[in-house]
Amino acid sequence: MIQSALAVPQEYARKPGDQTPDKKKSMMVSPGSEISEPKPHRHLVQFYDGDLRSLARSVSGYLAEGLARGHAGVVIAVPEHAGAIVEQLEWAGVDSATVLADGRLTLLDAHETLAQFMVDGLPDAARFDQIVAAKVREMQAARPGLRAYGEMVGVLWEAGQFSAAIRLEGLWNALLSERDFELFCAYPIDVLSEDFHAAELDAVMCTHTNVVASRASLEGALDRAIGDVLGTNAAVLHGLMTSHYWPAWATLPRAEAIILWLRSNAPDHADAILARAREYSLAA
Repeated sequence: MIQSALAVPQEYARKPGDQTPDKKKSMMVSPGSEISEPKPHRHLVQFYDGDLRSLARSVSGYLAEGLARGHAGVVIAVPEHAGAIVEQLEWAGVDSATVLADGRLTLLDAHETLAQFMVDGLPDAARFDQIVAAKVREMQAARPGLRAYGEMVGVLWEAGQFSAAIRLEGLWNALLSERDFELFCAYPIDVLSEDFHAAELDAVMCTHTNVVASRASLEGALDRAIGDVLGTNAAVLHGLMTSHYWPAWATLPRAEAIILWLRSNAPDHADAILARAREYSLAA
């Protein structure tokens, strides 16, 4: 039976004195709720695949919310992504030409910015302060708040420079602890692939406060796929996830939480469920 086939890793097991399952459900959040309200020092992350639309919508929504509050925004991205974000801002009703011209929104090239503070394959703290932190301080001096979006860590991750990416996250977090702003990062990792696994992403998760949902249709697609693959055992699996899921790092959307749980606890069923969920999500 499925109960005996699923093991609960130590990092997810409840311990004496932990919250009850009902209270613990707050660790999983609904898509979009994690970027709706301003929260200083917050460090968001979104994982995305080859379809940039979901990422661009998330980032543009995050920036537009800040701009509407009179805050500034800075985007450090590859040109293709920056263009997609600006296009989505226009769809959201933001006059991008105006906010770019008056300095409320600044666009920086991720590769060019990285090159200015990388030394021997790793981010240099002093140069990061001179280049990135200085820009943050400059923009904060002109506006009451700041929302930053950066994908330099994603550029490093895609290049296989994992240690450099985590070190850069550390520099960002040190800056966040000193300055009153918000940060949104992105990694080119398909959440339905084998690359999205707790063991592989622990260091990334530990450096962020919230994970942004990769796509709105994924949660429903996963529930449908679990029902298809497991049939009457689907209710058992959902019960196990509710009882035993206890993430030690960032607050997760329900879909991403389910995927990580399946990879760790139900490897015999995970591939079939996630393949079916991909079909449903793309068709939505």
